[in-house]
Amino acid sequence: MGDSILKDVNDFCEKLRPTEDVCYLEHRYNDQTIPLARESNVLGLPVPKEFGGRDADNFTYIKALERIGMEGSGIRSFFSVHSSLGQKLLMRFGTDNQKEKYLKPSTKGQIILAFALTEPDAGSNPLELKTSFRKDGDSYVLNGTKYLITNAGIADTIIVFAKNASNDMSAFLVDTDREGVEREDLVSKMGTPTTNTGMFELTDYRVPQENILGKEGDGWSIAKQGLIDGRMSVAAGCVGSIKDCLIEAVQYSKERVQYGKPIAKHQLVQEHIASIKVHLSASRMMVRRATMLKDKWDKDPDDRAKRRKADLAVAEAKLFCANAAYDAADRAVQILGGRGWSFLYRPGRHLVDNRVCRIYEGADEILKLKIASGVLGDEYRAYS
Repeated sequence: MGDSILKDVNDFCEKLRPTEDVCYLEHRYNDQTIPLARESNVLGLPVPKEFGGRDADNFTYIKALERIGMEGSGIRSFFSVHSSLGQKLLMRFGTDNQKEKYLKPSTKGQIILAFALTEPDAGSNPLELKTSFRKDGDSYVLNGTKYLITNAGIADTIIVFAKNASNDMSAFLVDTDREGVEREDLVSKMGTPTTNTGMFELTDYRVPQENILGKEGDGWSIAKQGLIDGRMSVAAGCVGSIKDCLIEAVQYSKERVQYGKPIAKHQLVQEHIASIKVHLSASRMMVRRATMLKDKWDKDPDDRAKRRKADLAVAEAKLFCANAAYDAADRAVQILGGRGWSFLYRPGRHLVDNRVCRIYEGADEILKLKIASGVLGDEYRAYS
């Protein structure tokens, strides 16, 4: 089953690449991503078959994200949000009715999902979010603004986090075709132009009572569990990006001739290639270890010790892989020289796209503090 899934993912990536190349150069959203993903049946990779998914185990799913990551952090971000955050949270916390209404159609692309935690004044500290909710009869009323949300402009349903007057956070399934939602695409990004990023404002938006995800007040716990899967997907995608940079750098260095020989024979070029290869091997091993610990926790979700180990391993992998992917892209650009300084070649795209991997799903600095407190103990935690 795993081989069949990975073959379909590879087929999707090969079909997508020509349009992705054009859309990147034209700096526009790739509207073929979803149709081609639907055609290859890769929109529900981790979802159980009973809900129309492919039922990929954690290890197969991570390999799929690595392959998608070769096509760029933007395309991988779409899957991170739709599947790693959206679908997995519905699988873990959704009611039977929510799974039938939202999870099942999401595997066929009939519903696209997004995850909205970040706000203009709530980034690394989501507990400072200002989006509010209040109970009103058999519904909840939401008000607030969400910012820098992947898939915001194309999502049919968004998992939105909000607080009540008592400062308790809850998660809601917000349908974007209802009154009270105003969306705006954010196009002035450094990279990932082919993936949708946006912001939206909720004004007296009414959420039916049955659309609360989990229990009222469980929002922060739900968000934290979602971020573990989100960080895992970023780390896996970065492994794919490093692999693609290595392929591009090796091929170009063998073909490019300077001073009477291929530049691959120059020692300083070999130093770059060796560094990229070490980044690839180390990153892949860190992702495999984190996946193993995450798999153990998934099989025993109430075990706090297993969750803590998985959380820490995923944070370490995300921190290391994001930085390794940025450095690998920088080295690949250096090998390609003048051609590297162009979006006509893939390393330059990876360079700008991978920069955001060190910011979202846990900035470098936050993850370092998290890892340090995991070593020192909770009493040394720098933030709550």
